Order: sequence, then structure tokens, then C-alpha cells
Amino acid sequence: MKNSKKTLLQKAFILGFIALAIAFQGCKKSFLNVDPAQNTAATQFFKTQDDATKAVSAMYANMHEYNNIAFPPIAIESMGSDDAEKGSSATDATFMNSYHNFTVTAGEGQLQGFWKGQYATINLANQVITNVPGITMDDALKTRYLAEAKFIRAYCYFRLVRAYGDVPLRLTLPKNATEYNLPRTPKAQVWAAIETDLTDAATALPQTYGSADIGRITKGAALSLHAKVALYLKKWTDVVTYTTQVMGMGYSLYPDYEQMFRTTHKNNQESIFEIQCNLIPNNPDASNSQYSQVQGVRGSTGGGWGFNVPTADLAAAYETGDPRRDATIIFRGETTPEGDVIPADGDNPRYNQKSYVPFSLYVSGFNEGCQQNKIVIRYADVLLMNAEANNELGNSAAALGPLEQVRARARGNNAAILPKVTTTDQGALRIAIYNERRVEFAMEFDRYFDVIRQGRGTAVFGSRGWKAGKNEVWPIPQNEIDISGGALTQNSGY
Repeated sequence: MKNSKKTLLQKAFILGFIALAIAFQGCKKSFLNVDPAQNTAATQFFKTQDDATKAVSAMYANMHEYNNIAFPPIAIESMGSDDAEKGSSATDATFMNSYHNFTVTAGEGQLQGFWKGQYATINLANQVITNVPGITMDDALKTRYLAEAKFIRAYCYFRLVRAYGDVPLRLTLPKNATEYNLPRTPKAQVWAAIETDLTDAATALPQTYGSADIGRITKGAALSLHAKVALYLKKWTDVVTYTTQVMGMGYSLYPDYEQMFRTTHKNNQESIFEIQCNLIPNNPDASNSQYSQVQGVRGSTGGGWGFNVPTADLAAAYETGDPRRDATIIFRGETTPEGDVIPADGDNPRYNQKSYVPFSLYVSGFNEGCQQNKIVIRYADVLLMNAEANNELGNSAAALGPLEQVRARARGNNAAILPKVTTTDQGALRIAIYNERRVEFAMEFDRYFDVIRQGRGTAVFGSRGWKAGKNEVWPIPQNEIDISGGALTQNSGY
């Protein structure tokens, strides 16, 4: 990806408000409990190529909605980690602590928010997948739109299945009342559906776009997410196959690790997929991403609310001299590379630097940092997935090259730090790759699920109350169980 001129996705922010018009099927008690009385209006909408474009734009725009990018994902995808804790003031949003301490109960609201956020986006994807085929329009564009929708549906189900385990699998719009509420589908079937969508998407999506379409999903994104799915399923040969394809597509590591996360370097050569967030002049309602705002430096104009802060354990996890430490963590009392002076006192000793937007870019009346993209997959992940899979297959020597690429970028010109990993002992190299993933992707919402898929939950999280046989998944939202008419059941132990 190259730097965006805010063409496609500025439009997506604005056109995204038609989500309320075409996603009304989900605007009932549950995004699985839909009202067929509204189907006629949706059918009337999907008539022209312009309708299809608006529907796809709405799907993209919904991905930076609050339930998809703010408190609920922080709770579900970050708070359980040893890298992050609640932050803010001691008395603010104390419910977040229940995720960090594994005491959360099924009625806690972020569980419901995350569930709704994913199914709302799935609903938009299903609208496209169901209705766009019947539109008379450019065939190549139609094929691409359907592939983009399948990727987004797969991404949402990936987030759901790793968070909750068995979840309802809705791949079509309901036709009648018997299809309102679905039971939980065994997770193996959900994973299989994700893989099918990603295979279809990779077949149809382009490898690159023109400048007007920067930020759209690419073939590389579909292959990379498929590699990640295979990583969770321990399909090591598939991980190598998919990552090797992506490694031949022209992506490269951005040379400056800290600058890679700044708004001026969106969609750079390392970016494979990022959720696009923009500040639309004179339109605060469309500039609605709160990803950066909820994590920003508390008490500073242009900062934010101060949630999801790095732990002391994370700060101590880096090798001596690793520049990624200061590029990941804003420390109380420091001056950032962009010149912002962080107060020496305040509620939190550390903040997430990867979500940080320089204070000078704050515009009164807008959410702080609303222009900050959320990076979902970057090339470093592809390299480390390739290294991990090769090592698990017994090809330890083949794992050293991609691992060294990641370390070399972090090392820069300082040969005195981050020495090459040279061991080919499978066990030792496995731990080295695990450690590299931790520091490379710290505060990027992967660490918690990485530890679980690696089978290390008790060892890493046990001191905080994590229990095997229960905490591999979060509880199903109680409200969804209550309104499902008995269709949904609860996870064991909750």
C-alpha cells in the first residue's frame, strides 16, 4: 500500500451512514434476531452499481465503529494479556479489571458490545453477498466487491471464534422467523467457513489498487489472514504456503518502527490491512473513530482517556537497547519523538504509543486521534508466522531468515543490540519466536490469544486467575442467551 490521499475511505466514512438504512435487519434486540418486515426496503435499495458501492463502503466504515475498535475490543482482545492493564483513574471503568483478573461474568457489557460489533459487520457483509449478485453492473467490480465482503465476514468470524469458541454461523440473510435465532455452531465448522471465505477472497482480489482505492482489501490481506487462521489451527504447512506467497508480493518492512504507526505513514509498504480512520473536515460525526482517543495520554489536550496501558511486565520484556520499547510505550515525563511533553505526574506511568497521535494534530470538536488507522496485519506478522511454522515443521534453519529480518529492522544501524538468533534447536527457537512476537506486536491486540493458542495460558496468566478448561474463551453475553429463546448456551465455567 502507498500513502492514501483519503479518497476511497473518506467516502466510506460518509457513505457508511447508509449502514442504518441497509443494516436495519440487525436493529432489533440482537444482530441474530432480525425483522423480515424490513426486507422489502433492503431489496429496493440494491438496484444499481452505485447502490452496491454504497453498501460496500458502509461495510468498511462500520469496521471503525465503537464496538469494533474501542472499549469492547480492548476488553476482549487486550485486557487479558500480560502486556496491558486498565489504566485511566483507579475508579474509572473498573469493569475492565474483571477482564484482566478473569473474574468477568456473562452480564458485563463489553461482551455484548463486541458480539454486536462483529455481527453488525457480518450483517453488512451478508447484505452485499446476498444482494449484489443480482445487480446488473460491471462484472469485474461485482466479483471484487463480493470478495471484499467475504474477507470482512471472515475477519469478523475470526475475532468471534477466538473470543467465544462456538458461535452462531450466519452466512445468509434469514428468510423467515425460523431463522431468526441460530444455535452455536461448533468452532471447527466456523473455522472451516472462515477458510472458505478467505480462499474465495484471495482468488478474486487484486494484489494492488490505484491511488483512489488505497485501503481496500487485497489478495495479500486475504492470504495473510488465512495464514493467521492456519496458525491458530496448527496447519503449519498451510501457514508456510500462504506466507511464502505473500513474501513474494513486494511488501517490505518499514525502516523506522516508531514512525510506522504515525498518521503520516498510513498504508505504507509494510501495511497489509488496516482499518481506515480519517478526520473529515467540518464533519465530526463522520470522523468517529475512538481507537486512539480511548488510549491517548490522559490529562493532555489532544491526548485521550488513558485506557489500555502497557504493564511494567511488558516494559521489562524487551532486550537491552531494543528501540521497540520506547516506540511502543509512552513513559510519564518523557518527550515523544514528535515533541509532545508528557506530564511527569498523572494517573498512569505508561501509555500505548502505537495508538498515539501527536497533540498538534488535535482539532477541537473532533475525537482525539480520530485520524489514526488501526493496523490489523502487517508484513512483520507474515515473516514471524513463516518462521514459527517452519520451526514447528522441523525446518528450523529456514525459520532464522524471516526472524532475522524482523530483528534487523528493529536493530537498525546499532550492531551492539539484538544479536542474531542462531540456534536451530526447535524448543529454544520456539521460545525465541514467541518472545519476538511479544515485543514486535505489543499493544496490537494479539498477545492474549497468541499465548492461548500456544498452550501457555496457565504459565503466563495463571497468577491472575486464568484457569485451563474455562478461560480459553470468554463467556457468551447473557443478554444474547436470554433473547435467543433457548437457542444459545453458555461456555463451560461461566
